[in-house]
Amino acid sequence: MQEKIQSLLQQLTLEEKAALCSGKDNWTSKPIDRLGIPAIFMCDGPHGLRREQADGFGHSMPATCFPTASALGASWNVDLLYKIGETLGKEAQAQGVQLLLGPGINMKRSPLGGRNFEYYSEDPILSGELAAAFVNGIQSQGVGATLKHFTANNQEFERMNNNSILDERALQEIYLPAFEIAVKKAQPWSIMCAYNQINGVYASEHKELLHHILKEKWGFEGFVISDWGAVHDRVEGIKAGLHFEMPGNGGINDKRIIAAVQNGALKEARLDEIVADLLTVFLKANDYKQTNPIFNKEAHHQIALQTAQECITLLKNEQNCLPLNINQKIAVIGQFAKKPRFQGGGSSQVNPTQVECALDHLQTLFPNDQIQYADGYPLDDAVDETIINQAQRIATDADVALLFVGLPDHYESEGFDRTHIDIPKNHAVLIRQIAAVQKNVVVILTNGSAVRMPWAHHAKAIVESWLLGQAGGQAIADLLVGKYSPSGKLAETFPTKISDNPSFLSFGGEHGKVYYGEGIFSGYRYYEKKQIPPQFPFGHGLSYTTFEYSNLQIDKPEFSDQDQIEVSIDITNTGKMDAKEVVQLYIKDAISTVIRPEKELKAFQKIDLAVGETKNITFSLDYRAFAYYNTNLHTWTAEKGEFQLLIGRSSQDIRQSSTIHLTETNHPLPQLNRYSTIKEYAAHPKGEAHVRPIMEQMMAIFLAGTDHSDAENAHKAESFFKAIVADLPLYKLETFTLGAVDEKKIEEIIEKTNA
Repeated sequence: MQEKIQSLLQQLTLEEKAALCSGKDNWTSKPIDRLGIPAIFMCDGPHGLRREQADGFGHSMPATCFPTASALGASWNVDLLYKIGETLGKEAQAQGVQLLLGPGINMKRSPLGGRNFEYYSEDPILSGELAAAFVNGIQSQGVGATLKHFTANNQEFERMNNNSILDERALQEIYLPAFEIAVKKAQPWSIMCAYNQINGVYASEHKELLHHILKEKWGFEGFVISDWGAVHDRVEGIKAGLHFEMPGNGGINDKRIIAAVQNGALKEARLDEIVADLLTVFLKANDYKQTNPIFNKEAHHQIALQTAQECITLLKNEQNCLPLNINQKIAVIGQFAKKPRFQGGGSSQVNPTQVECALDHLQTLFPNDQIQYADGYPLDDAVDETIINQAQRIATDADVALLFVGLPDHYESEGFDRTHIDIPKNHAVLIRQIAAVQKNVVVILTNGSAVRMPWAHHAKAIVESWLLGQAGGQAIADLLVGKYSPSGKLAETFPTKISDNPSFLSFGGEHGKVYYGEGIFSGYRYYEKKQIPPQFPFGHGLSYTTFEYSNLQIDKPEFSDQDQIEVSIDITNTGKMDAKEVVQLYIKDAISTVIRPEKELKAFQKIDLAVGETKNITFSLDYRAFAYYNTNLHTWTAEKGEFQLLIGRSSQDIRQSSTIHLTETNHPLPQLNRYSTIKEYAAHPKGEAHVRPIMEQMMAIFLAGTDHSDAENAHKAESFFKAIVADLPLYKLETFTLGAVDEKKIEEIIEKTNA
């Protein structure tokens, strides 16, 4: 392949090289017919193909509509994500698509993000593992996947030009790892750069991100494509590592590339590197293109059903209100029951092959006309007492009332953010009014992201159904009657109120700048550090059965930074129903000199357990799982000492824990200087030997007049001395030792410490 690419580079004219760097139209690249270089076709595809039948929007071919990414995140199932990707790859082949524009793996910084339904999680480990599986599934079918949007793209407000301003630790620990995991585990054919700026540099021109990190550090082998209209300076983009511009613009920027090469502003060798990466994917896509493929619509619908079942998350279930008994009389209330909202708005909108509604399936599950239905609310958000009264009448006569409520289409979409996290007023009023006449209220939520629930105490059970795709109606009905046990877990924290969210004071920004003031404390990391109880915590999700966690084992209680750690635990289904369970492993740095979260997710597994069955599962951890990003060394480091391994059912439901010790680390030592503090020298393996004797002499002088017979007073004096001296810059020793430590001695300490 490389020989062929080099041969083509030698034959391509400058004009042809420039032409290859942008699209012909909205969806295709430009072919070079004389050299046999094919065009590739691309389409949106995070949760289903939106393969346009003409150049434009709104005329897409029918395709299987899977649950959106926010729902898929709640599945916590990498095998399922692979299967979905594989299915989408087959449909892409059948519809002549070579590059799928998905998945989206940006972090959910705030529940207000209008596009949150397109993203998996607030946690980078969960997002990265799911994305890697999804990408591998797509690419197993000879179709490329595109990770998006790289990076710190966390809002829709002014998305074309806002400037995401965040510190290095936040970027490295929160906003990059999901991309890194997916690149290293799946090698997507493409990565889409975001619209926004990152610390003052547009994502489409960010050399540190597009070249140094993606290519040099992570070994990315594909090409970088712009989001549609994200290019600002095309020549600077080429230099930085932006390979491909979309959509096509009639060759305007092609001319700028040509001119830059001709006037020396852009080296042709750099252009050749960009074109070589593009040709690698274009030719590969053409080689993998299948002849007359088809896909089985019904089989794919069944996969969509299986997927929806694993995404639904049971948030509350008092007195085992669910599952329902088929002998009960049921009031089904709410238009979402018969007119489901099953996906979000914007570029990801799929034309489904079919759509299931919950009401139809419930009517088949309950005999003898035991189901009664009422609209409950109009779709225009108005509170209509006549409609509510009708709903109250059927609820009064029922054993259980099922309320289908949530967010209508106009509440969340690409292009705008939410202004609050409440459900519509008429939905909330309906819940309260039905609860006044019916004690057994089950709320089934339809929404793409977190909502506030001041009405939660009115509900015996709350089912988070997300945006479940075309088969969601059947999945919901089957879950309500207990055909299967719920196994979804929250991939994002549900706050009690929006002001509790860590980004509350800065989300959206002002004057084009968005300050990520919460730093690394995004999502559950913030709620736990600040001890703010959420409505429902990260990782939460109930089951119709019970599980026992036991026999936690670690293969080595002490480890170095070169070791691989194996952690195993037994999980037993102790209930009365076969079910799936998500086992979550968190790590806590027990004693750290830098601020760190209370705990962080580092591994997870979803397992299937029959009644009474026990499975032993194993997690493999390396040094990176214990590390933080050291901004002095610009690398991942972990401090020697104690770490806690915490395994449980959610971030706040830990069932087993153990301790492990990091005894040796060979990471680079920080370079200290005259302004570094005494405590930094004392913590340095080489520096400590040079400052300790000086500190002991200073302490002896300081404590010389202390009455040591008064132990408490002596201890206070010693503590005071240590606290004051610890924060002194090294050069201040000259002052505080009255010249005993002179400038020459200070320079000697610096030199020997850094040797």
